Amino acid sequence: MKAFHCDHCQNLAFFENTQCTRCHRLLAYLPDLKAMASLDQAADGTWTSPWARAKGRAYHLCQNYNPQGICNWAVPVDDPNPLCSSCRLTQVIPNLSRPGSIAHWQRLEAPKRRLLYGLTQLGLAAKSKAEDPEQGMAFQFCSDEDTADDKPALTGHDAGIITVNIAEADDSERERRRVQLHEPYRTLLGHFRHEVGHFYWDRLIRGSAQLEPFRALFGDERVDYAQALKHHYGDGGPPPDWQQRFVSAYATTHPWEDWAETWAHYLHITDTLETAAACGLSLRPQHDNEPALEQIALRSADRSVDFDQLIADWFPVAYVLNNLNRGMGLPDAYPFVLSRPAIEKLRFVHDVIATAPVEAAPPSPS
Repeated sequence: MKAFHCDHCQNLAFFENTQCTRCHRLLAYLPDLKAMASLDQAADGTWTSPWARAKGRAYHLCQNYNPQGICNWAVPVDDPNPLCSSCRLTQVIPNLSRPGSIAHWQRLEAPKRRLLYGLTQLGLAAKSKAEDPEQGMAFQFCSDEDTADDKPALTGHDAGIITVNIAEADDSERERRRVQLHEPYRTLLGHFRHEVGHFYWDRLIRGSAQLEPFRALFGDERVDYAQALKHHYGDGGPPPDWQQRFVSAYATTHPWEDWAETWAHYLHITDTLETAAACGLSLRPQHDNEPALEQIALRSADRSVDFDQLIADWFPVAYVLNNLNRGMGLPDAYPFVLSRPAIEKLRFVHDVIATAPVEAAPPSPS
């Protein structure tokens, strides 16, 4: 994530902000410019920004830009859709008649916007199911009470539709599940990045020239998936040496899950490095045996960065993140060990993205 500033007073503005904390101007994210901006309302009800790059552009606020804080994005006035490019991907929202549903909805939309920002940076912006029923993406936020036959609402991906159980938006419930499943890391953003990995496997690997190289690294996806899940959650579990070959224990379940976990980690790494670079992070340790970092090569999460340099930058950043968290009495921010085989899988994800067709984004002015 880049560092944003209010274009009116230059105060730091975070991706989730709706108001500048210094000048109190309304803030919104402008997807066409990929930036946060302050907005002033015109006489006709539209919104404009004093930012030079936004000159001649007008917007309306996303329909979900409301007191509940569901969204903070804007929509160009020539777009007839009342929803922004993020909210229009949400096909099913929580049942708002149930207590706590608005808060859950807000907590689900925020990491989804971060996901979409990162995908756009990588040239992987996806169309909605409404725009492209066959190849588009959609999100469903459901609870167990919304399903038939008292079956739980399973977080997962199916033919472009990503479902997230809204219970994951409850911190205590998500932590309970993390402990129950012996996971070192479980976040909403992690769920989104993992499930969108399945979406892009269908788009970039299935039936393509990448399929055989995928199988050589990750295994044969034609292995029975249901049986693999049963084995993983039954008496099987991950092999004892899983850390020597996989990014996580869950990645051992099936080649599809290995890909989705590796894809998620690639997004973790690129987005965090972009944030660290934007903050000007460098490390100058007092001892030679500690990781050093003069300057992060990744200035933006794009597909042109050299993979070996990306990984070389990541290890010291992960080191300092984990040490800072421990200083706060928190678990490691990145509680994983990347083995050489896992790094080669990450390299494969990097190469697949680098050669993928670039999804056209709205042009930005020079």
